[in-house]
Amino acid sequence: MVTLKSAENALKTLYLGVVSDQLNTKANPLLAAIEQTSSDVWGKEIRKLAPYGINGGIGAGTETGDLPTAAQNNYAQFVLTLKNLYGTIEISDKAIRASQNNSGAFVDLLNSEMEGLLKASKFNFGRMLYGDGSGKLATVVSVSGNDVVVDNLKNLMEGMVVDILTASGGTTGVSSRRIVSIDRDTKTVTVSGNAIASGTVTAGNIFTVQGSFGNELTGLGAIFGDGNLLYGIDKSQNKWLQPKSYVAQDGKIDDVTIQKVIDNLDEVSGSTANFIVCPFGVKRAYQEYLTANRTNVDVMNLAGGYKAISYNGIPIVSDRFAPQGTMYVLNTNEFNLHQLCDWRWLEGDDGKIIRQVANKPVYTATLVKYADLICNKPNGQAQITGIAEK
Repeated sequence: MVTLKSAENALKTLYLGVVSDQLNTKANPLLAAIEQTSSDVWGKEIRKLAPYGINGGIGAGTETGDLPTAAQNNYAQFVLTLKNLYGTIEISDKAIRASQNNSGAFVDLLNSEMEGLLKASKFNFGRMLYGDGSGKLATVVSVSGNDVVVDNLKNLMEGMVVDILTASGGTTGVSSRRIVSIDRDTKTVTVSGNAIASGTVTAGNIFTVQGSFGNELTGLGAIFGDGNLLYGIDKSQNKWLQPKSYVAQDGKIDDVTIQKVIDNLDEVSGSTANFIVCPFGVKRAYQEYLTANRTNVDVMNLAGGYKAISYNGIPIVSDRFAPQGTMYVLNTNEFNLHQLCDWRWLEGDDGKIIRQVANKPVYTATLVKYADLICNKPNGQAQITGIAEK
């Protein structure tokens, strides 16, 4: 007979390892290329000494002259607060009782819930890698009733529960509204609940995942964005924190442009690019260039089961969340996902992971991970913008 205890045992022993592997290596090709570590985690923070420049204690002199003056390595301390990443499944008491005498049906029930959790988690953690930590998903263009026109649908999906806030996140327009439908031709998002009151949501407001404003991973958007602070340090006063940025000439992407960026990273920053990522339209533009020049397209197999086309042995990966018209040229060896621990089930004081929702005939279990992303050498990364997509 199926019981809550047997369900707990299944979640702890059968599902946790599989789910952790799926989220760590198969959620996103960029994430799969980044090392995950528990080093440099102190309490609720990540504190990491990052070297920059070179040691100054080098020199040439005479046979009997003074030795070079010691000048130790330059270090800066990066500081980030660990982000709280959650994923929750929900099973009704009725569903549990209906499958109580059928273990196969209960396994199907759990499998369905876990597959839904994995799908949602992969979507959200994948997009966070390209965000700036604010949690912004899209910007409001106009509102009519419960229909909201936005500037970009890349980060939105039916079923998401969202808040619509001012750009600074200071005032809530509406909260915890579920996305009912999306018209991708008109970029119109329909949310649940009563019609949005006039003036409550206005142009320039932003969508975020429920309760997530300012609480998401410090992704590539923070490194390449216009914000002054990165890891607690002022970028304007520390030029080595600023990545390289190039604009595609006439909107074109070709081998010479990519090679120039790679060479510049090596020459100026001593950084060896090993991963290139872009949206689908940019990848198609590059493939069109290869076809026009009758160049063979080599395919690579990457960790996590991903495939990529190759530029001189460097994978070029397409990602739905990469910003439009942009190609990132990265050294993933300089990135770390620092975590307090790997994915775990949230446990109560009694050690149970399945709990009844207060005043409801529903049980929930929540996966949790405390982590954030740090790039040790931001000036060892580059982007090419203004690429005309195909």
